[in-house]
Amino acid sequence: MNLSYGMNARHGDLIQLVGLTHKHFIFTLQTGAEFQSHRGIVKHDDLIGKPYGSQVFSHTGAPFFLLQPSLADILNELPRATQILYPKDIGYILVMMGVTPGKKVLEAGTGSGSMTIALASAVGAEGRVVSYEQKADTQNLARKNVERVGLTSRVEFKLRDIGGGFDETDADAFFLDVQFPHDYIPQARAALKPGGFFGAILPTFNQVEKTLLALKKNRFAFLEICEVMLRHYKPNPARIRPVDRMVAHTGYLVFARRIEPAGDPRGAELENEVGLERESPYP
Repeated sequence: MNLSYGMNARHGDLIQLVGLTHKHFIFTLQTGAEFQSHRGIVKHDDLIGKPYGSQVFSHTGAPFFLLQPSLADILNELPRATQILYPKDIGYILVMMGVTPGKKVLEAGTGSGSMTIALASAVGAEGRVVSYEQKADTQNLARKNVERVGLTSRVEFKLRDIGGGFDETDADAFFLDVQFPHDYIPQARAALKPGGFFGAILPTFNQVEKTLLALKKNRFAFLEICEVMLRHYKPNPARIRPVDRMVAHTGYLVFARRIEPAGDPRGAELENEVGLERESPYP
């Protein structure tokens, strides 16, 4: 499968056909194969070689546009056994945790693999993602999803309970998405390099409270808590207004950094001071 796109569609490309009312289908182009839907049949051979953005038609004359799917499109279409992270949260997480090409990133709680795929896309060919999960069936689904988008070479899957800690000690960033995150903060600290980024997503206030206390106890600082809300608008120039539905609260995002206090005479006072969450990261 190929996610490195050229001007024209090629065998092995993961492509998107978008039809009327924006109904879309994502699949991999294979020589000799056919795409079938209630709108008719489209032969893959008729798509291979066409420029992206071209309009194509099924055998019944139904129109489609041939496009490269965005990462958001791919993540929203993943087969899932658990609730996935939404693109609105994933994008902010990647930026806040400094996930860029060449970085080594750990995650615990693989789920269906949406965050795994986003991390693997962000670290590039020279980076590495190590993903821990304790449920074999969940990990198998995530592995298939990662294979589907062609990012297997960037991801290492590990199957076990994370209570015993992690094999790694030098991660640039660590993302935690498990049921009781406050129980695993010491293990996360040990897996991060000094100054490394920590991030977690939590569904409730009481879990946020417990996680903040655990982060401060384990010498994390520069704590931040936020939630990301995204509101779409109808793109009709004559009637611009909000869409009728929106994805509002999906989870609380918690960020922190591993610090190494240097025995300042003020001791606990200093650690408490740097551990305070900022009200806003913006001036």
